Amino acid sequence: MINNITLGQYIPGNSILHRLDPRTKIFWTILLMAATFLIESWSEYLMMGLFTLMLLLISGIPLKQSVKGVKPLLFILTLTAILNIFFTGGTPIFAFGPVKVTYEGIFAAIKLFLRLLMLVITASLVTITTTPMTMTDGIEKLLKPFEKIGVPAHEIAMMMSIALRFIPTLLDETSRIMKAQASRGADFDTGSIFSRIKSFIPVLVPLFVSAFKRADELAEAMESRCYRGGKGRTRLKEIHYSKLDLSVSLAGIALLGVIFSGRLLP
Repeated sequence: MINNITLGQYIPGNSILHRLDPRTKIFWTILLMAATFLIESWSEYLMMGLFTLMLLLISGIPLKQSVKGVKPLLFILTLTAILNIFFTGGTPIFAFGPVKVTYEGIFAAIKLFLRLLMLVITASLVTITTTPMTMTDGIEKLLKPFEKIGVPAHEIAMMMSIALRFIPTLLDETSRIMKAQASRGADFDTGSIFSRIKSFIPVLVPLFVSAFKRADELAEAMESRCYRGGKGRTRLKEIHYSKLDLSVSLAGIALLGVIFSGRLLP
């Protein structure tokens, strides 16, 4: 199940999203995430959901693979949403002693689950359709104006890119350690949720050791190639805005305008 998480993994393709400038994708990802937290009515949730589904279809990534990528996170999303049921006041349905379940709590839990789900899908789409090197270039270009006030644009972009690239690496390492421990009798699939969490604790120590080892190897590899930051570095491929980026940006603005038009109209 861990191997199914797609966040941080690039999947080659030739879709519209793959061909977009990384700055366009990063900008619209941030905008869509902000819009996800601003939606309130069920009609806005429906429109945002359809918009997210449309992005999935445009990306050219098989829907089955996208669902498999979200599946490992469903437990965390569901647990986070369920907690809202017990901490939201309103009209009570029934109570377990001091704990009350309300209609408002159930609706808040459903809305939070949908929000988190759309956030995960939106974030995954960026990494799925953008290579790590292109992502680094895009982030660096966006941060370039802040270099005038001392912000190290290239270094920040490189750190973010490495962090994203390490996600699938750490997931693969976690899966390898779990399989090794399962072959020695460890049980990660049966028992209560607390016993499963307890059985996962022995995985953390070798995982941290492996993470630090890989980080050290990466640092040595970069140093052996005379990496000294972004100053004076050239690129094999320069990124640039195109008519496609402009068209997608205008279409995105129009769609977001439709989604939130209900608030502007009397």
